[in-house]
Amino acid sequence: MKYLLLLLSFLPWMAQAKPDLTRVMGETLAERGSEFFNFEHFDLSSADNQRHYRVYLAIPKQPAPASGYPVLYMLDGNAALTTLKDQWFSALPETPLLVMIGYAGERVINAPARTLDYTPAPQAGQPFVTPGRMAGGASAFMQLIEGQIKPVVEAKYPLDKQRRSLWGHSFGGLFVLNTLFTQPQSFNRYIAASPSLWWQSGLILEIEKQLPADAQGQLLIVHGELEGQAQKGREVPKERAAAMRAVGADALPEMVKRLAGFPGLQLEYQKLPGLGHGPMLPASIPWALKVATEPQAQ
Repeated sequence: MKYLLLLLSFLPWMAQAKPDLTRVMGETLAERGSEFFNFEHFDLSSADNQRHYRVYLAIPKQPAPASGYPVLYMLDGNAALTTLKDQWFSALPETPLLVMIGYAGERVINAPARTLDYTPAPQAGQPFVTPGRMAGGASAFMQLIEGQIKPVVEAKYPLDKQRRSLWGHSFGGLFVLNTLFTQPQSFNRYIAASPSLWWQSGLILEIEKQLPADAQGQLLIVHGELEGQAQKGREVPKERAAAMRAVGADALPEMVKRLAGFPGLQLEYQKLPGLGHGPMLPASIPWALKVATEPQAQ
């Protein structure tokens, strides 16, 4: 029954072969009311004042445990809040505090802003494979998280410093991996859903080499069985298609094999049956919640 409810909650996403970038948030769990959470938000802007963020907080109604709440930072915060279901939390060992980092406005997906914020800087002279959109701002966005978002949340709520998780999907999954590889101390647990390894013809595969040999942490990579297959009604831009061919269909499982060689990295890889790229956003969130709330190993 729980699986059926979960599947039904994904139907609005599964019906779309191509994401609707004009879709607005509508009524969310924050307006409907939640058995588990109270909701707040705060706003901030990028250093260049070109992107404006709204950070949604889902604060557990239950008192914090002695060690503090486990905390899950979620990219694409507008989409995360729009997708959030109360039933996802009933079976968890405890309720995490959610930090959903979204953008000002009602659009579920802000494609130009997330393309810039979630992608690492390309190599000098390498043309972008996302024509018409600025990219390469992951470092600045990570500074925003570390300098302006984390301090606000950590000052206001008791958090478990040993259970700080980061989740992202697609370009967000790329950002999760980039953060793990370059700043592994920023979070304890990482959940990369359908990471866009193809971006800049596999630049992340080079960045992967920066991961320290003694890196500690937990990484879950989730991927849809149908990802990479041609979808009716969706034409892949030629630049992206060329980048995907350059990286190859086995790039993700091969990365998993390499990362399995890091003794301090607790690694899990899941391929979810019957799902393509878009539906993996909502489908991956229950997995992220599970990872975020697992008890800390003694």
